[in-house]
Amino acid sequence: MVYDEGMFKIAYFLIFALFAGCKAGQQTQANTKQCRPNIIFILADDLGYGEVGCFGQTKIQTPNIDFLARQGTLLTEHYSGSPVCASSRCSLLTGKHTGHAEVRNNREMGGWGPDETEGQLALSEGCDSIARTLQSCGYATGAFGKWGLGGPDTVGHPNNQGFDTFYGYLCQRVAHNYYPTHLWSNNEKDMLQGNEAWFSAHQRVESPPHSYEQYAAETYAPSVILDEAVSFIDTHADEPFFLYFASIIPHLALQVPDSELDAYPADWDSQPYLGDRGYLPHPRPRAAYAAMITRFDDEVGALYEALVNNGIEDNTLIVVTSDNGPSWIGGVDMNFFESQGGLRGRKAQLWEGGIKVPTVMYWDERLNHQVIETPTAFWDWYPTLATIAGCHLPENLDGIDLTPVLIENDDIEQRGLYWEFGKSMAFRNGDWKLLEFKQKDGVDVHLYNLKVDPSETTNLALQLPQQVELLQTQARAMRTESEIFPSFLDKR
Repeated sequence: MVYDEGMFKIAYFLIFALFAGCKAGQQTQANTKQCRPNIIFILADDLGYGEVGCFGQTKIQTPNIDFLARQGTLLTEHYSGSPVCASSRCSLLTGKHTGHAEVRNNREMGGWGPDETEGQLALSEGCDSIARTLQSCGYATGAFGKWGLGGPDTVGHPNNQGFDTFYGYLCQRVAHNYYPTHLWSNNEKDMLQGNEAWFSAHQRVESPPHSYEQYAAETYAPSVILDEAVSFIDTHADEPFFLYFASIIPHLALQVPDSELDAYPADWDSQPYLGDRGYLPHPRPRAAYAAMITRFDDEVGALYEALVNNGIEDNTLIVVTSDNGPSWIGGVDMNFFESQGGLRGRKAQLWEGGIKVPTVMYWDERLNHQVIETPTAFWDWYPTLATIAGCHLPENLDGIDLTPVLIENDDIEQRGLYWEFGKSMAFRNGDWKLLEFKQKDGVDVHLYNLKVDPSETTNLALQLPQQVELLQTQARAMRTESEIFPSFLDKR
């Protein structure tokens, strides 16, 4: 991308005039910095396309997200950066799809025990990030929840990637347990009261557990993380801030206070989960999973309430979305909840159910209540949020600024959306989607028209070889090789 200085200034002042949020009479006391919008980006962990009410869920209660959706904007064709955690977050924060991103898959840098090195592959020292850009143009920046892009004492640590404040899990593996011995407050361990005894988040039992108490401790990590995020809002209410709230919910293990299970029927669970498909056992797995998603919804509500308490809800943009599709193991029953919303696939797959994510935007009356069906993706958030904030952008982003779509509901030029993940690749351009899967005896090619076949049921690859060839050419032009994450698409 190349940005003209004059056009950038014009675009900024147009956006500022539309969205500044300074009430009449405040201009004499509030400068431009104070009137620039706050941004709260709320990221669920493994929340499926169909697991919130405004996207069709009927069993799980999500009143706060549904409230924001009724007042705001739904993006019904929005895609995550990847079907798994680390690469999806890299795409979100750096504005690059997995054909160019530094992190293109989960890559562990330690083991599973309590004394193992924490963290995943780190972002590089010179990496451009949305946090660094917002920080450089006057925003207070805070990240809360799960990081997964660099452990302690690495250049990938959030404090080294543009975040003034971090509180939560640096390591995705540690985040499998909702009762860890510690969380991280910037570069220091915060030892959690009553959680001194480490236990594995992956256990299997032969007989049903009678309660969940044996897989719990005193301090429930999501509660502490939420408190820290609310405190960040309270502390920075008089200046523009960017709050990246990367919840660990509803990622497994199934761990939620027993008192929250009663919101869901006891007869949902005729069979306990024994841990035989990974993670911790649970006597009421369906109720626990639903309660966890409702807990995530409560987090959304608490962050919004903090804005109201500080009188800044009318000048704060809120985005709620998910890093990838739903899990299929660990006691999760995708079919019971229709978690994919009728789509094919799930987490760790490039079918629609693995990468299409429920997405809601809310900004008081500044964003119209609307449904946007334009295909968009995680790598668009960097340029979009930076533009709204009035910040200059680097020139090498894959994403585009979505403000014309959000403000005027304008069409954007048709473009390709690209993903690669292990031995698979996906590419969408318009209504067409190409998928390729490396097999032992070659490459399995799939072609779908998503307009008429959103659930990817009818493979048209053999019928339309010219369309396949066109999309293959376009897709391969959108990637560069990675030494760390080799692909079957690499030239040999």
